[in-house]
Amino acid sequence: MLRVFMAESTIRAQIKELIVRELNLEGKDPASIEDEAPLFGSGEGLGLDSLDALQLAMSIEESFGVRIPEGDEARPIFRSVASLAEYILGAKAAQEGVHPGGGSSAIPA
Repeated sequence: MLRVFMAESTIRAQIKELIVRELNLEGKDPASIEDEAPLFGSGEGLGLDSLDALQLAMSIEESFGVRIPEGDEARPIFRSVASLAEYILGAKAAQEGVHPGGGSSAIPA
């Protein structure tokens, strides 16, 4: 379980750095982005828009080798840095045939 936690915290940090770099959020410290803060909308959080979502999706696909779904299916994934990290971990585990909690997805005969 500790290995999964460490991997998720690393992915969260990488996502924050990617957001700042790819969306040109100059002056924004990646460490200052809260894991659960909303990424989109006005008010609290980063206040990103739909163009930012498209750029972020392409950057995540390229950086992490996962496919981000389009449209309404993507909304919960882009809720926060934490939800993005959770999605990436799950997608990577599915690619490798491993459940995020550890172990193989293969059913023994």
